[in-house]
Amino acid sequence: MVSQFTGFLLLFIFISSVDSGVEEEFFKSGHTNNWAVLVCTSRYWFNYRHVANTLSIYRSVKRLGIPDSQIILMLADDMPCNARNPRPATVFNNANQHINVYGDDVEVDYRGYEVTVENFIRVLTGRLPASTPRSKRLLTDDRSNVLVYMTGHGGDGFLKFQDAEEISSIELADAFEQMWQKRRYHELLYIIDTCQAVSMLNHFYSPNLLGVGSSQVGEDSLSHHVDPAIGVYVIDRYTYYALEFLERVTPTSSKTIGDFFKVCPQHQCRSTPGFRTDLFRRDYRKVLVTDFFGSVRNVEISSNKMQLTNATSDERQDDLGQQYGTKKTKRKEDGTKLSYAIQFPGDKEIGKATQPTVKFSNFFILGSSAFLGLAAIACFTRTFS
Repeated sequence: MVSQFTGFLLLFIFISSVDSGVEEEFFKSGHTNNWAVLVCTSRYWFNYRHVANTLSIYRSVKRLGIPDSQIILMLADDMPCNARNPRPATVFNNANQHINVYGDDVEVDYRGYEVTVENFIRVLTGRLPASTPRSKRLLTDDRSNVLVYMTGHGGDGFLKFQDAEEISSIELADAFEQMWQKRRYHELLYIIDTCQAVSMLNHFYSPNLLGVGSSQVGEDSLSHHVDPAIGVYVIDRYTYYALEFLERVTPTSSKTIGDFFKVCPQHQCRSTPGFRTDLFRRDYRKVLVTDFFGSVRNVEISSNKMQLTNATSDERQDDLGQQYGTKKTKRKEDGTKLSYAIQFPGDKEIGKATQPTVKFSNFFILGSSAFLGLAAIACFTRTFS
């Protein structure tokens, strides 16, 4: 009995001894939520691999914790229901058909002819009609880390949508800038798997943005292998090796974006992947893969209060100051008072600062010590009685 009390006491002491700076450690990445926009722009059966590419990334981000409610999935063709599919309601990304990336719980938000350049830009910028349901909206804010993945057929400075229209690298860069100006992301990772993919990164100019392309200008992005049972290529090389890397990542993994950039070197991809890191504020070699492919789970019960600064707003002021040659100035207090409901001991009245109180963990220690002492006396008395 005494040993149990001792164990509880040690647990309370451990809780109370946790460093008060743990909150800063939790929020060192600066984001509080994760979103993903995954787009396949190709139609027709022979582009089966592009649908498999997109669903492979979709499977990975869901496995790592991003829920369907925070994933926008756009598929220009419905391969699972295609009449040529020998196994209806399935999409495989390997010749052995071990993994059905379509699965049983896929939620496609934009399907078929809904996958257009206009809808894609509207999703990114939030300029959607009022009648658009929440499931089709990218409801991000300035604390959101966003992953944007695109695959299809492209060329120097453009990506085709369903062989009917194109999005240019300039239009894409401007869409990301609108997102930044409207505070729709904190950090953004853009990945594109197509021919001459790096050309889509050349015009980016928005802060906190990382870009990855599967091939250089003048290079083709090649497919990986054929499935004889299906009769077409089932996945592209870059996405195949990216998926192989992501399959080894767990929600608590220490793998970084620097490690992710090393997947599919030229001897494997037969093309040369390229990157844009100059716009990113942090050292990408220290950024966790799960900062984009996973979902934050920063949960800690603490008696300490922490003030979260709006880092994105400060960065935006710096950008505007550099752009227009003005000095950064602090916003003046307008006298507006914020109020909150009384929740903790010591809050004397609404809107007032919390008065100094004894830490909650100290009560545990004192109470446990007293209880343990009484238990020890009781056991001692019982032994010699």
